[in-house]
Amino acid sequence: MPGDRTSILVETTRRLLRRGATANLRKMINKTHAADISALFRHLSASHQSFLFAMIESPQTRGLILSELDENAMKRIAEQMPVSEMVEALHDLPNDDVADIIGRLPAEQAEAILQAMNDEESQEVEGLLGYDDETAGGIMTPEFVAVSQEATAQESIESLRKEHLDVEMPFYLYVVDENGRLVGVSSLRQLVLEAPERPIKEFMNTDIVSVRTDMDQEEVARLVARYDILAVPVVDSDNVLKGIVTVDDVIDIIREEATEDIFKMAGVGDEFVENQTVMRSARIRLPWLFASWIGGMMAALVVGGFAETLEKVAYLAAFMPVIAGMGGNVGTQSSTIVVRGLAMGRIHLADLWKIVGKQLAVGVILGAFYGLLVGTVAKVSFGQANMAIAVALGMLASMSIASLMGSLFPLIFTRLNIDPAVATGPFVTTATDVVSVFFYFSIATALLGI
Repeated sequence: MPGDRTSILVETTRRLLRRGATANLRKMINKTHAADISALFRHLSASHQSFLFAMIESPQTRGLILSELDENAMKRIAEQMPVSEMVEALHDLPNDDVADIIGRLPAEQAEAILQAMNDEESQEVEGLLGYDDETAGGIMTPEFVAVSQEATAQESIESLRKEHLDVEMPFYLYVVDENGRLVGVSSLRQLVLEAPERPIKEFMNTDIVSVRTDMDQEEVARLVARYDILAVPVVDSDNVLKGIVTVDDVIDIIREEATEDIFKMAGVGDEFVENQTVMRSARIRLPWLFASWIGGMMAALVVGGFAETLEKVAYLAAFMPVIAGMGGNVGTQSSTIVVRGLAMGRIHLADLWKIVGKQLAVGVILGAFYGLLVGTVAKVSFGQANMAIAVALGMLASMSIASLMGSLFPLIFTRLNIDPAVATGPFVTTATDVVSVFFYFSIATALLGI
């Protein structure tokens, strides 16, 4: 298991560090896969990361590790490296990974590295740096296999052997016209099965799935997943082929976006807590918790408004936590379903009322079921029928309204071009608490004749 492997590596490394067994550490680290070293670094202090990184002898391994590390660790290690060592480490990396690393470094160091690279590499990397980080252009690699539509199958194979040895993932051959515009695509399998003398334009696939350089990376990932392709071509406004986005980058995008959404839903920013300073972490979480505090104060005012009801029937307070809690849970569930559906492209704004109606119906069913349960408990505990009905209806109202708000808020946020992930945290929970308490006490006051 990968987790067990990482745990063993972490424990072994820590034990050798405690003993000061430098020779053993050097030998171990140079026999370990770059991906395992990257996983190991997440469990080590900054000083130990730098200490171990300096032991790595292979420039290629160094480059791979830099491309896998989180931004703060990568910058800290890269800033300690001489320019010549950085150029050597980045030499064998795909240009899209090189652009990602250089784009995160201080401007002076980035410029020095670009100047030290050979002209062809630096031009390609600078071209990638011109695109927004989270677009198809920003994540694409400019290394791909492109052949003329007039070329034969045999000529295309020879081109692949002689001119495209450095291509990262040659899954497909892209067919272009004399102006570099994308006109077709052929898989390697199709190419080798055809007669050598047959022109590629006769068997290429002209129904091409492609993306524009300015398309958001999330949409790119959805397209690749939808069509089950290993790479997608990236074109400009004139349909000129500029690069490709490969499936390994798509996996990274899906992981990053999912992590971002989860953190935003919890109101803790969009990066791992270990990448944040104490003050930054507190500053990010402060406004979201302030929203919760305001909601709590509003709920307190609502409860205060029903002080007379509570004075006469004090045991109404006993059911407040379960009613508010169940409402908050079902609201969060509905929000999570809708936010994930929006992120995956399975839910659209055109289906707004259908989605909201469905979630409301689910909330009513759940509210009726749990309302019956809590009402039964209230009747057995306190022996009052009206009391039991009030509690049951309070639960029904709480869970129904929570489902309604939980599904509606993310869709409203999307309509307003606000990231819907932010709606599932304090906003839904706070609104649900206030509304649940209000309806619960309003129903109880009416039924108990207070």
